[in-house]
Amino acid sequence: MTKYRTLLLATVGFNFSFLIWFSFAPFTGGMAEEFGLSTAEIGVLASSAIWMAPFGRILTGWLSDKFGAPVIFSIVLAYVGVFSIASAFIQSYSLFFASRLIVATAGITFVIGIQHVAEWFEEENLGLAEGIYAGVGNAGAAAGALVLPRVFGADWSGPLFATNWRAAFFYTGIISILLAGVYYVFGEAAKSEEKRQATKENATFKGWVYTATRYGTVVLAAAYIMSFGLELSMNGWLATYYREGFDTQNLVLASTFAATFSIAAGLLRPFGGYISDLLARTETDILPFFRGQYREQWTFLGLCFIVVTMFGMTLAGLSGVVVNAVVVGFLVGAGCAWAEGAIFAQVPAMFPNSSGAVAGIVGGVGTVGGIVYPLVYAAPWLSSLHLGYSIVAASMLPIVLLAAWVFQPSIAPVANSAGVLDEAGEGPSATPGDD
Repeated sequence: MTKYRTLLLATVGFNFSFLIWFSFAPFTGGMAEEFGLSTAEIGVLASSAIWMAPFGRILTGWLSDKFGAPVIFSIVLAYVGVFSIASAFIQSYSLFFASRLIVATAGITFVIGIQHVAEWFEEENLGLAEGIYAGVGNAGAAAGALVLPRVFGADWSGPLFATNWRAAFFYTGIISILLAGVYYVFGEAAKSEEKRQATKENATFKGWVYTATRYGTVVLAAAYIMSFGLELSMNGWLATYYREGFDTQNLVLASTFAATFSIAAGLLRPFGGYISDLLARTETDILPFFRGQYREQWTFLGLCFIVVTMFGMTLAGLSGVVVNAVVVGFLVGAGCAWAEGAIFAQVPAMFPNSSGAVAGIVGGVGTVGGIVYPLVYAAPWLSSLHLGYSIVAASMLPIVLLAAWVFQPSIAPVANSAGVLDEAGEGPSATPGDD
């Protein structure tokens, strides 16, 4: 039963990491009032939550391969908790901003959990297992949007803080430190010593460079920009969007609207992984021009769905009816879940002994969307707050075309060995992804 305990530990740890990562989102109104922030500055705050993730994920993915996931996960949860507590007391905005940058590194735990789950589950069930882990974990953003403004309401007056968002940051920090201890005590790095050693031996700089430059790694990282990066950007922005774009001044109502996206993006992710597994097991073609590339076909459809629904967000917003925007927002979240589950069904299947390193690259690069997209949504030069979604959708089209090229039958079978730096496939004597 240890593999299910691993799945439970990783899922709970990442779910809470996601909650504390975006714990600022429901309280942007109160923070803007206290620190005198404009809408554009709130957009910068939302973007800053992602700044540390790219490098952090790349590093911790490799560290998880090298030292084992339980050690690395525990360290991250512990220091995130300490800085979350500190941010509750800081009065200077510059220091507060810096402390929340460090708290935002909670998001790097994603790749640690991906590596941990991959060390325990068989290839034919990886999509579903990783989908459950990441899907329920990502729903932590929805939990934060639904729970935090209700527990720490506008009229909060607690024993330590009279300000609701400061209380939220303090108590979530305490929980993070406690979870760090639980993960360290109960986590086991791999299902066997042989598996642990195989993964550890591939955690070299040469192996990392090799896997980082394979076509499969490159295209999945780009695809993750427009799926998970998009999810991050929406998690940090939608509460503000529903408040400002539709004059919804009720904090709880705006956060609830935003949570519908997070619920879809989180809880539907196992669906993306499961269908990827199913198509691979049954060898079912759903896109004839990618014949034989079963997981790739499913991933490609998910990417196309995201682009279409993002254009739909602009149309829904311009209708002036908030319910339209909430419904389409839910569909965007579903598209993110679909593509993310499909992508991380491919990652460990393609690189089984370097899953942490590749997950770190894909997950780290993918967060770039979370940095850039909020700046587009809140751009002061937009004539309407609803137009940013279409601009982002248009920027995704080159990624879709790249996926169409790599996923074609002549390239996809060697995407884990052919790369952008050595097209002849030269590299380590044994591909890091081989057993």
